[in-house]
Amino acid sequence: MLREYALLADGHRGALVGPYGDVSWLCAPGWADPAVFSGLLGGRGEYVVTPANSRFVWGGHYEAGSLIWVSRWVTTDGIIECRESLLFPGEQRRVVLLRQVHAVDRDAVVRVRLNPRADFGRVPLRDARRDGSLWLARCGDLHLRHTGGENLGLAAGGALCGQLRVPAGGQHDMVLEIATHPLDDPPPEPGALWRTTEHAWRESLLPPAGGDAHRDVVFAYAVLRGLTRPGGGMVAAATTALPERALAGRNYDYRYAWIRDQSFAGQAAALVGRYDLLDDIVAFLTERVLADGDRLAPAYTVDGSPVPEQHGLPFLPGYPGAPPRVGNWVREQFQLDIFGEVLLVLSQAARRDRLDRSAWDAMELTARVIADRWGQADSGIWELSPRQWTHSKLICVAGLRAAAGVAPAGLGGRWAALADAILADAATHGLHPSGRWQRAYDDQRVDASLLFPGIRGALPMGDPRTEATRRAVLRELECDGYLYRFRPDSRPLGDAEGAFLLCGYAASLAAWQAGDVVAANRWFERSRAACGPPGLFTEEYDVQQRQLRANLPQAFVHAMMLETAVTLGQAHPCPVPD
Repeated sequence: MLREYALLADGHRGALVGPYGDVSWLCAPGWADPAVFSGLLGGRGEYVVTPANSRFVWGGHYEAGSLIWVSRWVTTDGIIECRESLLFPGEQRRVVLLRQVHAVDRDAVVRVRLNPRADFGRVPLRDARRDGSLWLARCGDLHLRHTGGENLGLAAGGALCGQLRVPAGGQHDMVLEIATHPLDDPPPEPGALWRTTEHAWRESLLPPAGGDAHRDVVFAYAVLRGLTRPGGGMVAAATTALPERALAGRNYDYRYAWIRDQSFAGQAAALVGRYDLLDDIVAFLTERVLADGDRLAPAYTVDGSPVPEQHGLPFLPGYPGAPPRVGNWVREQFQLDIFGEVLLVLSQAARRDRLDRSAWDAMELTARVIADRWGQADSGIWELSPRQWTHSKLICVAGLRAAAGVAPAGLGGRWAALADAILADAATHGLHPSGRWQRAYDDQRVDASLLFPGIRGALPMGDPRTEATRRAVLRELECDGYLYRFRPDSRPLGDAEGAFLLCGYAASLAAWQAGDVVAANRWFERSRAACGPPGLFTEEYDVQQRQLRANLPQAFVHAMMLETAVTLGQAHPCPVPD
């Protein structure tokens, strides 16, 4: 089950580790490259370190302020732990996966199976040869080196298999390297790699100074940091093709950087006081806006390249309930709201004096694009068929007002006037007769996305349209303390899709803004509970079955959890580093 997987990430790629010590997902060398461990989608590639005694109870935890995961197995023979991480900070052309087995109280025996298979499991290991405690091999175009596998042997089918015995109180290190180039340099010393990783995480994460949710906030920031390419974009998730709903055809590739997601994460980073992540996001958005202008796509690869066209992987079984696919058709959409989101995060950075001349140019260009295109139909936040979506208009209003507040007077005045004009149009065509905002100019239904304009400052505090919208959203889209995006048809909530965790945190912020502190904290705690033991969130939560749905981990949910916790005082901002 998804709720049992832990994430290892280094900014350039991510791995998922299951309860049996199975690394069943890792793309190499980068986020959107084909997987070498693809067991999550039914592929043959995997890397397993698990107790030889099959009778055990699994557990685990992250070391504080990091993505260093410790698997823990209580067996009938003793307790075994396996400490695992990707080398942090990561290298663009080389994956370094660290695994350290600890025999906690008695001698421990673990089974090891290393079976890298390139191209989502289609290309097996070849040219494997042993050199002392090293194994060297090729896998497609990739070069592999495994250190600490002196007890492994080459099995039928090309996997490296064996058992490892660790004396009580001892440890054994294994290092797997996967690179685009030959690994001719001396093998790295595991202790030095661990020290580098531990130090880098300590330097990256200054823990908040208290609060009930401080540990979860630190971890959420670690997830965002791990999902962000240094100097580049943040992937929406580490995985592809995990279904939002079984047999519903809604499974997408999220291994790309969505403009909207950068905004959510950047605003959270600004609020919590970590400007390194904010600076990376601002740099990525600035480059994309200046390069593409009014052709700004909703998503890119983390290095700013176009997202590949969507296509299937018919040779893979896929995650149960959905066929596998890579690429994303969102590349062809026009989404008006992303321009408002760009202004929101650039304005946050400007308030903290984090914008250079290029970023200011990007802000001005973004405002000009809104001025030219705000009247057009777009696909909106939920990436649907083009319509006059009310949320898209109002988020542009929020972005323009935020930008006007940091711009020189003349420019700020023009942007404020543009915001007023768009708001007037939305009030004429997108306001329900009851006084709340409606989904689209031609759709009177309510939509949870309409909570965001009030949160982001599109309207003055206390505007009755904001409160009327909040009440309607809660009345029509809440179930068991969770919030759904909208009603797609006449079916009961939960039949068409899961609860949307982003919207649950938005409900918390909206309640806080309305002065309902109890409801704000209730929404926060309910949403915070929708995760598995490792603490990772997906996009949706199946309320009835209490299961995670869709790709893992969903970056913007962690960003909204972080923002909500700090806003509600559940955690305090980090001290700003010198």
